[in-house]
Amino acid sequence: MRRRAARALLLGVIPAALIAGCGIRATEVPVDSGPAPSRKPCPVSDPSPVPSNDARVPVRVYLLCAGQLTLVERTVGLPGNTEGASRRTLVAQGLLDELARPPLPGEAADGYRTLVPFGTGVQGHRRGDPAEAFRLNVRPDRLRDGALAQIVCTFAESAATQGAGSVILGGPKGDLTRYECPPDVRNHPTATPVPSATAAPAQ
Repeated sequence: MRRRAARALLLGVIPAALIAGCGIRATEVPVDSGPAPSRKPCPVSDPSPVPSNDARVPVRVYLLCAGQLTLVERTVGLPGNTEGASRRTLVAQGLLDELARPPLPGEAADGYRTLVPFGTGVQGHRRGDPAEAFRLNVRPDRLRDGALAQIVCTFAESAATQGAGSVILGGPKGDLTRYECPPDVRNHPTATPVPSATAAPAQ
């Protein structure tokens, strides 16, 4: 009887020792695995110089990086004799050209990208349009959310709108719409609709 009891006790101890040896043990203390991994930072790369006979003015455009809109530096060529509405239109077209251009190699390596379609352009005003409005060669509501956010936020903070914080856009014909660029759009450009309101009916 004593031998049987000793053998049963020994058999009960061995599995417990094996479990302990495997590192499995109960604990009531939370395990701190450290902070959650952060998203990749998006450093701004210096733009490559572009030779041109035109005067070039510094501008900033919004590209997508790590799920957000991030400003990058660019330059836009402007003839020295442009003033008023012509200058605004040239600035706006220059901004669109830079938005549609593929990111520079260093920027692409850092995760920058753009959703603005190549060939997006500014067209002339229609009769009755507000002076500060821009008509694009594509209806703004046909653009992807991220692309529209890039254009609206870039224009809203640029010399094209005198940094008004909003911009009036339209397609080749139809109503004009005023768009804004709040922080939610800059932080989640592909998931947050760009706030809008009708600015002027079609003429």
